[in-house]
Amino acid sequence: MPLKRIVLASPRGFCAGVAYAIEVVDLALTIHGAPVYVRHAIVHNEWVVRSFEERGVVFVEDIDEIPSGSVVVYSAHGVSPQVRRHAVERGLTIIDATCPLVTKVHNEARRFAERGYFMVYIGHAGHVEAEGTMGEAPDRMVLVETPADAEALVLPPHEKLAVVTQTTLSVDEVEATMAVLRNRFPHIEKPKKEDICYATTNRQTAVKELARQCGLVIVVGSQTSSNSNRLREVAESMGAQAVLLMTPDQVNPAWRDTFEVIGVTSGASTPEKLVEDVIGALVQGGGVPISVLEAVREDVEFKPPRDLIQLAMAGSEAGPVSP
Repeated sequence: MPLKRIVLASPRGFCAGVAYAIEVVDLALTIHGAPVYVRHAIVHNEWVVRSFEERGVVFVEDIDEIPSGSVVVYSAHGVSPQVRRHAVERGLTIIDATCPLVTKVHNEARRFAERGYFMVYIGHAGHVEAEGTMGEAPDRMVLVETPADAEALVLPPHEKLAVVTQTTLSVDEVEATMAVLRNRFPHIEKPKKEDICYATTNRQTAVKELARQCGLVIVVGSQTSSNSNRLREVAESMGAQAVLLMTPDQVNPAWRDTFEVIGVTSGASTPEKLVEDVIGALVQGGGVPISVLEAVREDVEFKPPRDLIQLAMAGSEAGPVSP
């Protein structure tokens, strides 16, 4: 049963938030020159991180690791108000690459807190996005990961209750968790607009269609990427075998003799170059037709702040400026 066809999911790969964050770091390098410090990995993909390190970007987990007066870029995942205050106290030049859709959730959490709400945050414990959002109201928010967590949740006394969500979760898993929360706490309020980002939703929709047609679904992405892991889980939930990998050497040659149709997609922080490399390892020089399965058409784009673009244009003409 040799491999007869490869099907590429569309959309896949970079979302608008990731493209935005990468462009912001590019602009920061143009304006200030190396080194530029980034708080946490700019996006959860080792290939992207290494490519920036080669250009003089230094990634840190703690603001205290950055020399006073240096340039710091906040990653796409956002940071808590405490981190923002500390960066100001240390005299850092701050450039914010937070995805606008993550910023939206921060703003929701802040507004709910200001109006006296207690909040349930659906997300992954320890994820940098969760830590940043929960930092908006640490004394008025509790995290749940699963429907079972929601069933066991014990809340402190409260009059008003709301829910906010990490942007990169499984749509189906969040809905199951929400169903439990609505059943247990009928008064719980949701934001006016869904927190799970359009790109996460679209890529999960596409991978469901892919899994219906393919015996194996390959998700190209990092093990540290929440949205990439969710794509693999969604494909598995549809009955397909699924693997998460990032480099062509991880392609098992036996797959070409085991599956007639293999689907390929990629996480929102995965460069297309990595997808091309994996496909190259699959086809081994050609002879296997490749088709594209378009589930949703995307046209979202986030533009960096105009003043950052103008500084970069001036910097490219006059050379980098000192922070």
